[in-house]
Amino acid sequence: MEKTQKKLIVFMPSIEDGGVEKNLYLILNYLSNKVANIKLITFDNKKKIKFKSNIEIITPALNFSFIKSRYPKYLICLIKLLQITLFNRKHIILSFQANIFVLIVSKLLNIKVLSRSNSSSTGWSKNIFKQFIFFYFFKKADEIIVNSFEFKKEMDKKYNINSKCILNPFNFKEIKKESKKKVKKIYKKNSLKLISVGRLTDQKDFLTTLKAMNILKNKNIELTIIGKGQNKEHLDRYIKINNLQKNIKFLGYKKNPFPFIRQADIFVLSSMFEGSPNVMIEALYLKKHIISTNCPTGPKEILQNGKYGDLIKIGDYKSLAKKILKFKLKNYRKKINAKLILEKYDYKKNCEEYYQLVNKYL
Repeated sequence: MEKTQKKLIVFMPSIEDGGVEKNLYLILNYLSNKVANIKLITFDNKKKIKFKSNIEIITPALNFSFIKSRYPKYLICLIKLLQITLFNRKHIILSFQANIFVLIVSKLLNIKVLSRSNSSSTGWSKNIFKQFIFFYFFKKADEIIVNSFEFKKEMDKKYNINSKCILNPFNFKEIKKESKKKVKKIYKKNSLKLISVGRLTDQKDFLTTLKAMNILKNKNIELTIIGKGQNKEHLDRYIKINNLQKNIKFLGYKKNPFPFIRQADIFVLSSMFEGSPNVMIEALYLKKHIISTNCPTGPKEILQNGKYGDLIKIGDYKSLAKKILKFKLKNYRKKINAKLILEKYDYKKNCEEYYQLVNKYL
């Protein structure tokens, strides 16, 4: 193991069940093979099992398990960050969350900081005051890391910076292995099988997909949604009002969604914004036809401007219904260059880029 003069602190207060977390596990476990003295500051100690034993997990001393909101988690973990760095500046910080707060702390203490942005600024910088804050502090980061080239263009133009694009890493061997595990059949034999995966939030805009299903409800088409979130009750209400119970089912959160994706014909993503949606790449790898909103950022880049799947406008449920129906009637599938996907999003290749960037500041 290489010896380093400085120590690496990774800041990720709220570890949930999304694509960002998958990236976190892969990147940190890879870095732990090459970098000594990695500390992870997080509120969520339950995910400790996901990390290699030589990564030091730092969590609150007291039990705050009743706290579910992100912002209290950010505050508690920022206090931890200050406690560690105030009297020992021989650290660099890799921030996965609460980036502006971390940038303020790191610049006050004159500590190098690498800030990773996970999703398009379209979703988190709408008011003028926030825009000003982001514009000022993003320039203070030693590196801003983004996960798609579309995202890089957006960030560089909007904030007058030169961000670093490192594509998300994927362990495709593990995905293949997990996809072959036996699970119950979730579709009728002769139906057209759709699947969507993601948090049930405004960002993911599942209502657009439900509206498309309402148009198609007499066409022997089934939709399965994997995920949990605050909009579940609202979506359930729409399903009940429109008598879609026979067409749509929720499976909740699944630790391993891949056997369910494998059963489907079409993967649908109706997000209003993304960074680079992991689950779309996973569905492509599993040879599913993709229909996605052309949202900022990621889908257009992943689908090569529509070469590997269909793109529709955000919220355009009528076009989504037409694309689904076209697939049903003609059963057309766009050819996917699996080799290109495997190489582009390779686990070792992209994790090594993280190491090279981190090592530059150690």
